[in-house]
Order: sequence, then structure tokens, then C-alpha cells
Amino acid sequence: MSDILAPADTAGAITVHPVAAADWETLRASSQRLAAAGKLAGFVGDEGQIALVPGENGACEAVLFGIGAADAGAMRWRSLAARLPPGTYRIEGPCNEEQAAQIALAWSLGTYRFDRYKQARGAPLPRLATTATADIAQLRAFAHACAMARDMINTPANDMGPLQVESVAREVAHLHGARIAVTTGDALIEAGYPAVHAVGRAAVAERAPRMVEITWGEPRLPLVAVIGKGVVFDSGGLDLKPSAGMRWMKKDMGGAAHALALARMIMAAKLPVQLCMLAPVVENAVAGDAMRPGDVLASRRGLSIEVGNTDAEGRLILADALTRAAELAPDLTVDLATLTGAARVALGPEVVPFYTADDALADELAAAAKRVEDPLWRMPLWKGYRAALDSDVAEIKNDPDPWAQAGSITAALFLQQFAPAGAWAHFDIFAWNPRARPGWPQGAEIQAIRAIFAVLQARYR
Repeated sequence: MSDILAPADTAGAITVHPVAAADWETLRASSQRLAAAGKLAGFVGDEGQIALVPGENGACEAVLFGIGAADAGAMRWRSLAARLPPGTYRIEGPCNEEQAAQIALAWSLGTYRFDRYKQARGAPLPRLATTATADIAQLRAFAHACAMARDMINTPANDMGPLQVESVAREVAHLHGARIAVTTGDALIEAGYPAVHAVGRAAVAERAPRMVEITWGEPRLPLVAVIGKGVVFDSGGLDLKPSAGMRWMKKDMGGAAHALALARMIMAAKLPVQLCMLAPVVENAVAGDAMRPGDVLASRRGLSIEVGNTDAEGRLILADALTRAAELAPDLTVDLATLTGAARVALGPEVVPFYTADDALADELAAAAKRVEDPLWRMPLWKGYRAALDSDVAEIKNDPDPWAQAGSITAALFLQQFAPAGAWAHFDIFAWNPRARPGWPQGAEIQAIRAIFAVLQARYR
């Protein structure tokens, strides 16, 4: 993506006036030019309204942006950035460093577009002359990390297979001088990742399963493990999905994309931590050697797993990754996965449920989510549903008994059996905007990692 953040002293920048509804009358009375433009656009300062103010030559000279209530958050700026004509803009009015940084990030998220497969490119993106000059390099790094993940999720599976996810991971590692190890195909069995191998073995050789591990930072520092589900396409396996359920399964590697983006943010900010990023990457395909309902799989932890449904494959590969993280004794572990439709039934596409047994971590995440406007909601690891995962022939099964009903909770309870002993949180993300609106185009969306990063930044100074 192009750099859309510019230093605040950019000459000739177009002024954006943020206008609360309660302040519009005062501003209108101060300028006939602003009053005329506002009247023409029906502008009254309601949230999301805009009015372009022409100069003497007819070009846009200023912008009125309705913010509704004066204390509304920074993410509303996504909608403005998506609707402005090309040019460089600056925001009028007082703004502290943190507010300026959040607005700049919102601007970056709002100007994202995915046009890889279109011959006709869109108009140049509007740039923001931000006053957050102390953080501009980090803000650009964040914006690029988020755009990278959204590009990965938006890219169809024919161009974003296991090898391509590995290639992106190698680029991220190289960019920050990190170490990377990749275990592929049958070598997964010898390396102790039998569940990853079982889920991905039905894919053609060119799309063989793999475990990607990136490590970074000094050994003396606390270890943070970041894990992402990387199912590049989920057909459902032998428990084949219907066509409607399969349509958007290119996004089922959204957890791995988010994990790579979060790792990139951590390394770009040089947080004083050790980082281990783990991404089990597979295609859940249909072939003669695909895992079957009723199969019993081995796992890295040693627990036997009965496969009740081949379409509950994400938790199988995460089990091996979580076990690997546990071997490193992390101070904190987070995993991100597009895991269950039940999470959407519970909270819809915009609010991410998260699970943790650590009350302090839950409070930190809830506070950060509110502060950076990255909506999260804690869900219970309800022990009463654990019995739904009991198997008659193995130690655990991947599909819960129907009586439990709570599909997102039981998936989290499954993962908890493999999670490290320290602080751990699981995020059941959607990674997708199902409807288009200004600043939130239909397609890939970044969820949870801004809040997670805010927690990491506060914990590890």
C-alpha cells in the first residue's frame, strides 16, 4: 500500500473541520463560505455527514465533517477517509498525541482497498497530514501490517495457498531480522505435529500442510506466543460444506493473517519481549486419504482425538500449535481463529468473543478494546459444557454433543485442553465485513489485534 500519512507541515493541505452537532450553529455564523457549503449539503453536524467547501477556483478548499457528539471515538474517521477526493488533508482543532495517532490509524484503515484483480485502478488515496509525528513510522508500520492481513484474507485460495502464506511469513521475518522455521508435509509427523498433518494431508503436494514458526527477541525477555489458524480453504472435508457455506472459505486463514500482522506490529514497535508466532497452515481438502468421521488422531500433547466432524478442523491444528507454545512456557499466549459460526450467532460479525480463565487479562482486554475501539466481549469457559467433548473411544472429540448447543464455548473448551499453563486468551474472529459501508468495504476486516497490541504495550514497557 502507498503511504497515506504525511508530516503535519505538508504545505497546501486541505483543512478538515470536525463539527459536533452542538457546535454547528457557532461555526456557521463565523464563516459565510462554510455556511453556504453546509446549507447546500444539508449539513447539520450529525455523525458521518460531510460537506466539501469549494474555493474560488472550484477545487475543494475545506471539508466539514460531522462528528455528532464531541466525545465520540476516532474510528468514525474511517468513513471520512473513504469518501474524500484525492489530496492531502489536515484536521483543524486541538488534538493530543494519542488522539492524533488513533485518527491517523482510522484514516489508514478507512482508505484500504483491494484491487489486485482489477485492470482499472481507483483514484489516488487521500493522504492525512497528521500531527502524530512522533509515532508516524510506527503508525505506517501498523497500517501496512493491517493492509497485509486484509490482502491475505481477500486473496482467493488459488493465489493464497499454504506456500504463499509461508512466503508472506518469510517476508515478515526477514523485514525484522527474525528467525523462521517451516516444517512441511510428511515431516510434520516426525516433528510431532500429527494433527496438522492429518487435517492437511488430502491436499495436493504443492499445497502440503506446514507449521510456520517465527521467533524474535532476546531470550532474557518475557515470552509472548501468538498463534493463528491458517486454513487456506475449508471445504469441510468429507463432511462437505454446502455451497453457501463454502463461498467465503478463502478467509478461513484469517487467524494466521492476523497473527502475522500482530507479530509484525510487535516487532516494528520493538516491544521488549520474546515473540513466538505459530501458524499451522493447511487446506481442508477432499481426497482418498482425507481424514474421516470416526477417525482417531494423535496430537502433539499425546491426547487422542476422535474426529466426529471433519469440518471442525481448525481446533485440531490449533491443538498442536498450542502444545508447541506450551513447551516454551510463555508469559502470555493469544490465539486467533475464524473458528465457529456459533460466535456470529452469539455476537454477530462486528463483535469478537474472547475466552480466558485469567480475570486480570480479561479486564485489560476489555479496557483496551474500549479505548482503541476494537470491539471484544468476554465469553465464559463454562465447565458444565466440557462433558460434551467426551469421547467413547478417545480422550476427547472435536465435535461436541448437541445438548451443549454453545458451539463457540465448546470450541474454546477444546482448545483449553491444549493451552499453555500461563495466561491464555482465545479470540473467535470473523475477519470479514459482510456489508459495505464507507470506511468498511465488504471483505476482509482486522479484528482484535489492535486491542491485543494495546494490552501488550501496557504490560511490556
